[in-house]
Amino acid sequence: MKYIIIGICSFLIAYLFDFVSLKKIPLGKLVVGGAAGLLGGYSMVMVCLQEEKFLLPLGLSWVGWPLLFISILLLFYSLFWEIPFKKTYADKGVGDKLIKTGTYALVRHPGVIWYALFLLAFLLIFRSKLLLIAVPAWIFMDILYVFIQEKFYFIKIFPGYEEYKEETPMLIPTRKSLVSFLASLGKRD
Repeated sequence: MKYIIIGICSFLIAYLFDFVSLKKIPLGKLVVGGAAGLLGGYSMVMVCLQEEKFLLPLGLSWVGWPLLFISILLLFYSLFWEIPFKKTYADKGVGDKLIKTGTYALVRHPGVIWYALFLLAFLLIFRSKLLLIAVPAWIFMDILYVFIQEKFYFIKIFPGYEEYKEETPMLIPTRKSLVSFLASLGKRD
């Protein structure tokens, strides 16, 4: 259980990321992002390595590997390719460019979907009983994170965010957002 709590703490640290970005604290984003990533990664590894496993048909375990590969690709694509990496994650201040194409035309926070798929893949592959508790807890923390971003930060950071909220769903794609996503493939803001 302590590893689940460490994972939750990694999200609590990550919640500071937008704060230090807005306050333009030197090296703040690197320190906060690095600490959150290290704690999150450590907790994930430790939860997966727990010896207590639940039973799962062997075929379902094999489904986890392609799902893991796809979810990692999508996570990196949405979080590190579609949005300007250096300005968003490394430079002092905030990345002030609102991206509304690609996966950000599908939903405003595609990383939440890909992270949930990533966790589901780990659940299928490692079958750790502790993951049965960790996965919903960590998905909840990720959803809470984007609600905090929506309420306190993105309105201040991105001009036009209110209009973006009107045209693109937050987490669950709609038919309209799927059409927008498909139409925007290959385009970059």
